[in-house]
Amino acid sequence: MTYNQGYTAKQHSVPVKRYCQALNLKNNPALIAEYRKIHSKKEAWPEIRKGIRSVGILEMEIYISGFQVFMIIETPLDFDWETAMNTLSHLPKQAEWEEYVSEFQECAPKSTSAEKWKLMERMFYLYD
Repeated sequence: MTYNQGYTAKQHSVPVKRYCQALNLKNNPALIAEYRKIHSKKEAWPEIRKGIRSVGILEMEIYISGFQVFMIIETPLDFDWETAMNTLSHLPKQAEWEEYVSEFQECAPKSTSAEKWKLMERMFYLYD
């Protein structure tokens, strides 16, 4: 597998803001392989993808290194994180999905997505 590739960022027709989050998986290669599989386009639950879009999330990417995962979320500028996460946690199949994926994650089994994923603070950027 090649790790030195770049990734194309999607251009949106509206200004966006970005949220970055991190989460640790259980340090078990078999579980990590299964976690990768269930997040593939073929395996990911369509209800979960639809729910993510329905709360206003434009783009979501998850990156992995070892047992650590990092998520980037892009939203419109008027996106309210707390409201969206609360709405998301009550959508059909979301609690079931969160309980399922908690088998792979270092978290309590009944944790919501917002409880598992830790928002990160930007400490550096290079734009100019």
